[in-house]
Amino acid sequence: MTTPLPPDATAEEPPPADAPAPGRTKRKSSWHELPLLLGVALVLALLIKTFLVQAFFIPSGSMENTLAVNDRVLVNKVVYHLRPVHRGDIIVFSGTDSWSPEVYIPPATNPVSKGVRWVEGLFGLGPSAETDFIKRVIGVPGDHVVCCDTQGRITVNGVALTEPYLYPGESPSDTAFNVIVPPGRLWVMGDHRAFSSDSRAHLGDPGGGTIPIDKVVGRAFVVIWPVSHWATLPTPATFQQHALTAAGRVGTAATPFALSAAAVAPLALWRRRRRRRP
Repeated sequence: MTTPLPPDATAEEPPPADAPAPGRTKRKSSWHELPLLLGVALVLALLIKTFLVQAFFIPSGSMENTLAVNDRVLVNKVVYHLRPVHRGDIIVFSGTDSWSPEVYIPPATNPVSKGVRWVEGLFGLGPSAETDFIKRVIGVPGDHVVCCDTQGRITVNGVALTEPYLYPGESPSDTAFNVIVPPGRLWVMGDHRAFSSDSRAHLGDPGGGTIPIDKVVGRAFVVIWPVSHWATLPTPATFQQHALTAAGRVGTAATPFALSAAAVAPLALWRRRRRRRP
């Protein structure tokens, strides 16, 4: 005997014969969303690269053994909006129209290879540009950088640098120089001095081999690839010597104050004499 349905109940109708299976609909929706997700990811990558952090590929051995060929580093592009460049920082800067490339990168020959090269540069999988350089800051504005003292060491403001980051067995420099870093510029050198075309190779250029601070892209702070090379890139202890930082304060920060004081002193003396008059 069949039990009758309640008055408010309805019999479930079978789906139409041509209706897609539920799993197939979900799968189809996912494929439709994939281009949108890829577009969002690309936009986010571009924003991060432009304003925050960028990955860079190391194409040459000029910073060995601190950085090896084919290493990938992350570069902080915000830090120098918050503080000045410090001695010992490893920086990436643009040498467009001023420095010749250290490594020749064959140009892309077709649209596909150009697109691949662009993606590689975006994610730090390959060289981003021949004119991007990575070096260590040795002198900041106002510093007196000299090579070399009687023991063959580079000095900054008369303070000798002990440089444990140099390529093993290498001397601080085979090129003599005596430079006062101009305002708004930096003296930079590679850690593999015999294999680095750095400030020493541009002593005859405008600025005496120094680079403009406004060409600095950012500070390299960590090696992210390969995993076996992972390491942070802190400021070496030699740049934290008290005598060096004290000399730097006199040479840079104190100079504008001294100039201001010299300008104000005659005015103060004139006002004091005027008050003493009957």
